[in-house]
Amino acid sequence: MTATPKSAVRDVSESRAFHILARTGYAVNGLLHILIGGIAIGIAFHDGQGGEADQSGALKGVAGTPGGLVVLWIAVVGLFALGLWEVAQVILAPGADAKKRWGKRVTEAAKAVVYFVLGGTALVFALGGTSNSSDSSQTASARLLATPGGVFLLIAVGLAVFGFGVGFVSIGIRRTFRKLIHTPAGAAGRAVTVLGVVGYIAQGVAFAVVGVLFVVAAVTYDPEKAAGLDGALKSLTDLPFGVVLLVAIGIGLIAYGLFLGARTRLARL
Repeated sequence: MTATPKSAVRDVSESRAFHILARTGYAVNGLLHILIGGIAIGIAFHDGQGGEADQSGALKGVAGTPGGLVVLWIAVVGLFALGLWEVAQVILAPGADAKKRWGKRVTEAAKAVVYFVLGGTALVFALGGTSNSSDSSQTASARLLATPGGVFLLIAVGLAVFGFGVGFVSIGIRRTFRKLIHTPAGAAGRAVTVLGVVGYIAQGVAFAVVGVLFVVAAVTYDPEKAAGLDGALKSLTDLPFGVVLLVAIGIGLIAYGLFLGARTRLARL
């Protein structure tokens, strides 16, 4: 029987080597979230000052450590492999219900884009360059606002990111993330579940704040307000009890990173 492109993709996605690389991507992503959470807590205790509480800031921290270059190249390979894994899921999306199948494809495609962007950012640092997510968000927002109808597009982006955050919170509360892993029995399983609940909710709240800032940037016609994850977390320090909230989110992001670390071993691939 002649192999089809879809069967070829299935064969590659089921290979042990590809699984190892994809799991490495989860480990890398987990490390980045642990670092981001630590930076966020540091910002909370330094009146909104400190490093960049986003992927760029985390990768910059990795680059400045002994052996950081090796870790960065591992991050590049792992994140791109995870992106390719998500592309494979887009192609192989199962299910008899066409609507659900296409919904899954859209979700997996969005994940693939995120992992490719992260992999590209890691590659920039691995090659000795630098990147600033906040500046990139502000630049992109300014360009959108300068185009006809750009205000409405930026509002749409903000609402989409906000919805993405709500989705994460829902996953955490409903514990549907357990479908993605082989949950161990006993205390280990309970610990992984707690990390998942706390982590997904914190990640969702962070995304929701980012989405709100994009909408505010559009309404006020001020692209500087669309500062990405770093700007969103730092903006919390201006709110009543914002420092407490920022510490809670920082702890939650660390929990999410630990959950991703566990997912490295437990993921259903």
